[in-house]
Amino acid sequence: MSADLGDLTAQVSLTPYQALGIPLALVGAVFLSIGAQLQSRGVAKVEHRLGAAHSGMSVRQVLALLGRPSWVMGTAMLGLAIVFQLTSLKIAPLLVVQPLGAVALVVTALVNARVTGRRLTGRVKRSIAICVGGIGLFATVAAFTATESPITTPQLVTVLVLLLVVGALLGGAFVLLRRRRSALFYIIGAGVLYGFVATLAKVVLNRITAGEFDWLSVVCLVMLLAAGALGGYFVQNAYSSGSPDLVIAGLTVVDPIIAVTIGIVVLGEAATAPAVAVVLFLFAGAVAVYGVFQLAKYQPVKKT
Repeated sequence: MSADLGDLTAQVSLTPYQALGIPLALVGAVFLSIGAQLQSRGVAKVEHRLGAAHSGMSVRQVLALLGRPSWVMGTAMLGLAIVFQLTSLKIAPLLVVQPLGAVALVVTALVNARVTGRRLTGRVKRSIAICVGGIGLFATVAAFTATESPITTPQLVTVLVLLLVVGALLGGAFVLLRRRRSALFYIIGAGVLYGFVATLAKVVLNRITAGEFDWLSVVCLVMLLAAGALGGYFVQNAYSSGSPDLVIAGLTVVDPIIAVTIGIVVLGEAATAPAVAVVLFLFAGAVAVYGVFQLAKYQPVKKT
């Protein structure tokens, strides 16, 4: 049995240095959960004063958020979460550290239950367990199969083109669906955008480190900021119609699935993975997404 364990350990593709990215990602997840709770509180206070955002938050409402200490502090927390996440992305493969943000879902659910005074129902707990279990399996498989290789210019251009297409589709969908106040739409849209943000952030960091910061890197940085801004706007709208734990559930599931899909399909981070690993990736992703929809079904939705 010890021989089998040794063989299993030898298969892990992470070096000791890369493994440091895991605790950094976990710390970032905690900051993410606290920041989400504070931002959600800020959005609720702004809507109480200015009225609910029935067709997407207005410029006045967005500017009013800057005057809410809770929202500003939450944004600062999210800034710290991004610093830890970017550091972990610089150290370890995207497939390994990106799914670890699911820890934020558990922390957020516990904090939100304490703040609101509502106990988590059995169905909500099961939904959270399904989300975390799916993402946990995703990360475990990634730890044994993920490899990194230099990103080529054609691969990077492909990612940028995909982001442009996705951004256009989400923009069109927002125009059509903004009056429906769908938390799931905003959550999924933000998660998709943040998945691209994580990928581009890793690309820019690697190019800066390698001394290859060229015009294409500048384009990546601009696209990264634009996607991050649109994703942030979607998140604020999601807070107005869904609970913080629902928002974090969507982000910590959709974000890594998109980032990992890009890593697998475009960047080749799972090029050496066996067929069974691909099947497990698909299964784990499906389980995690199912958990999000179950949480959306059983989690109380805000009424206006």
